[in-house]
Amino acid sequence: MNFSVQTILENENVKLIPLWENDFERLYETASDPKIWEQHPNKDRYQREVFKNFFQGALESKGAFLILDKSSNEIAGSTRFYDFNAQDNSIFIGYTFYGTKFWGSKINPQVKKLMLDYIFQFVDKVNFHVGAENIRSQKAMERLGAIKKGEIDVAYYGEGIRRNFWYVIDKPFR
Repeated sequence: MNFSVQTILENENVKLIPLWENDFERLYETASDPKIWEQHPNKDRYQREVFKNFFQGALESKGAFLILDKSSNEIAGSTRFYDFNAQDNSIFIGYTFYGTKFWGSKINPQVKKLMLDYIFQFVDKVNFHVGAENIRSQKAMERLGAIKKGEIDVAYYGEGIRRNFWYVIDKPFR
């Protein structure tokens, strides 16, 4: 992998900055709302100990970001690049969540556009795992133009296996 999956990405509205260990409390403040996790594969991530595991997985991925809303300087959520595959020249984007204040704010398409524009300089395909019960995220994938390729069982970091849908966006021709 001859590129960084933890660079600073930003536009006029949102900024993605690499996640660090000392970001736990600030990110947990956003993540501690049970409503955020209702459709996610692990509905208990609002609990501090469960979120600690999620956060540790984010750090170990070495591709995780804090998502900052530039107008308020608030943490809107988190996302990450993970599982680069050199043979397939692909990578995943996922583990994304937003505070409820930012739902419907159009921040997610901006975040995904920043990430896709950046990573397509280096890979040919971006994959996404979306929880089988996460209708909100499935619709967001469709709006991005991602194609559902199938269903797969995914073992999240330190958690059990969960049913997910697998989506793909291929590198656009330029």
